[in-house]
Amino acid sequence: MRFKDQVVLVTGASRGIGKAIAVTFAKEGAIVIVVGRNKESTDKIRDEIISAGHRAESFDCDVTDLKKVQEIVNKILDKYKTIDILINNAGITKDNLLLRMSESDWDDVMNVNLRGVFNCTKVVTKVMLRAKKGRIVNISSIIGITGNTGQSNYAASKAGVIGFTKSVAIEMASRGITVNAVAPGYIETDMTAQLKDAARDGILKNIPLRRLGKTDDISNVCLFLASEEASYITGQTIVVDGGMAI
Repeated sequence: MRFKDQVVLVTGASRGIGKAIAVTFAKEGAIVIVVGRNKESTDKIRDEIISAGHRAESFDCDVTDLKKVQEIVNKILDKYKTIDILINNAGITKDNLLLRMSESDWDDVMNVNLRGVFNCTKVVTKVMLRAKKGRIVNISSIIGITGNTGQSNYAASKAGVIGFTKSVAIEMASRGITVNAVAPGYIETDMTAQLKDAARDGILKNIPLRRLGKTDDISNVCLFLASEEASYITGQTIVVDGGMAI
């Protein structure tokens, strides 16, 4: 077990990619802190992990609220004394063409997807700086690199995550903390399951591997970036998109 007794905080962990990341780390011996907005959902994932014989705790938290993030981190530290790995996965979409996009749709997406990463990283790096070690993995998106019609808010937020990752990696490198990003392409989740056949076929035509990714394709990359094998990798964005953006 590569992460035995390490404390891993995963935001947006109640479903999809976040859930897969939480489960993958738990299987590798980590103590997984499941964080999400919905208490019922986060508690359910915690219970699933515990039922499988692993360790987990859950907290409901709005990552856009810096004070709330600090409160959750304080509770984690009271019990476990440290946070070894932070996975910033929380994110939302509110798609629309630019001319139809409301200010609130722009602000909501930017607040969760970018401000949330800032809040969690700002609080957790204080812990890691004292320990002189740590791993941070931020979940961006291929859309933050390529852009996409109707997703100017989402694309801007995810591009921001990439720039943020590079800057914080430089700031933290001398203290043994690595900061990297993962940019998923189209992944099999509840969201993509709602795609109509025609839309799905159109997406697949643009993916050289001719399939959507699986959540484990993302969680395994996160596992690697958080491991000792990746100790000389920082400030990078790993694209996991089946070759779509080649």
